[in-house]
Amino acid sequence: MAPTAFRQQLLATIPRLRRYARSLVFDTSAADDLVQTALERALAHWHQFDQRRDILVWVLSIAHNAHMDERRRHAHSVSVEPQELQDGPDALQAATLPDPGLRMDLLAALALLPIEQREPLLLVTLEQLSYAECAEVLRIPVGTVMSRVSRGRAALRALLDGHAPSPAGTRGLRRVV
Repeated sequence: MAPTAFRQQLLATIPRLRRYARSLVFDTSAADDLVQTALERALAHWHQFDQRRDILVWVLSIAHNAHMDERRRHAHSVSVEPQELQDGPDALQAATLPDPGLRMDLLAALALLPIEQREPLLLVTLEQLSYAECAEVLRIPVGTVMSRVSRGRAALRALLDGHAPSPAGTRGLRRVV
């Protein structure tokens, strides 16, 4: 049984954990499953948490490891077509952005980024973790995080500007208004 203070700290991480999971897997139900798995693991191993650490970094690390476990189990990546994204966003999330087309373009471009670039980019930009915290979550060197974030930003910018070549057999992003 985890102490009340730990459980309260864990509850406070849920919104950011959920946001990270949703932007990582692009599927609401799969993201909720990932959050559930991360929370279950955190509660089961609460005694391993070092109070000097940031609990968000610890929980995101658990979620990352759970996601990698799932990827290894299925041994294939899932691609999301821009047409599928039209039906996917929650109405509330879609309403918070001034331009739904921009949201769809961004999600489609993120889906095209390699996972090695997408994960650190999301942790640093969306979750606002430091490079050191991101390196801790992903268990890679800080320099690698910096490089991947830089390459991910450049690739994302190129995809959104329509200048990046699309992988063989896929269509490039094109926005029609």
